Amino acid sequence: MNQNVFRKDEEMFTANEHRYDSIDYQRSGKSGVLLPPVSLGLWRGHALSTHEKTRELVLAAFDQGVIHFDLANNYGLTPGDSEKVFGKIMTEDLAGYRDELVISTKAGFLMGPGPYGEWSSKKYITSSLDNSLKRMNLDYVDIFYTHRPDPNTPFEETAEALDLIVKQGKAYYIGISNYNTAETKEMIRLFKERRTPFIIHQMSYNMLNREARDTGLLSLLDESGVGGIAYGPLAEGLLTDKFSCHIPDDFPIHRTNKQLLAGAARVETQNRLEQLRQVAEQRGQTLSQLALAWLLAQKAITSVVVGATQLHHFEDNLKALDNLMFSEEEMTGIETILKS
Repeated sequence: MNQNVFRKDEEMFTANEHRYDSIDYQRSGKSGVLLPPVSLGLWRGHALSTHEKTRELVLAAFDQGVIHFDLANNYGLTPGDSEKVFGKIMTEDLAGYRDELVISTKAGFLMGPGPYGEWSSKKYITSSLDNSLKRMNLDYVDIFYTHRPDPNTPFEETAEALDLIVKQGKAYYIGISNYNTAETKEMIRLFKERRTPFIIHQMSYNMLNREARDTGLLSLLDESGVGGIAYGPLAEGLLTDKFSCHIPDDFPIHRTNKQLLAGAARVETQNRLEQLRQVAEQRGQTLSQLALAWLLAQKAITSVVVGATQLHHFEDNLKALDNLMFSEEEMTGIETILKS
């Protein structure tokens, strides 16, 4: 081998080693998949349809050891945009690092018109993944999710389709998202029958929305050896210092936080945010860092997926990893605030 080439490869290997020095990767359930505690979600369509801004964010995340990038077929200013932008980054910047990356995408929410533009039929999710792979310039994804339960398609059909996708080599692992506890239990049974590598459940979960814990979903995942990954960990921006003192009337209401901002609940939410900010300050953290650290201390949570669109916001989120330990007194105090 040419000595200069050898030196270049050695330098690259050393750089790759340093990339992972500061990250404590977490195992997803009982699988072989290791994820960074903070993953980057690319659902912010208004910003992530812009190539250069997304490229800066994705490459900076990767350089800091964040190897998991979470997408879906419908993410973007128009459906498919985020996958297209990410696909360009893969081709131009990350193709040589494919084996180091964990890339996930999903199908289930509205992607297009007609009877096969959403939900979880075999026809829709298999064709959707084929199109996602084309948009991202990939041969496979590491994790493919059914994005939501389909009330009209038998779960058996969805499970069969997802199992087939793995057998075809289009995805290595399977996940589900937005399934409640009973639905998840049924999918676990179906995947177990087929020996499908079902390794992760992605759900809305944060300090202000603890349904996943309160309904027994997290306990079910833990008992079944399935990992959990929380989306909306900052309650769509509520759990930040910016809104801890005042939630403006025009704050964007998302389906996962609408109950927090309805009527008298808004005042209660505001009070909780201010109290939580004080706890964060005592820990030397921002409110968002506290919120992420609290999630990572919860049973069955492997990673949290953040949707930052500004690099400095993402770097602020990563600083949550500097202080993940909670005393029993801190946890009790936080629970008291959240139940008030």
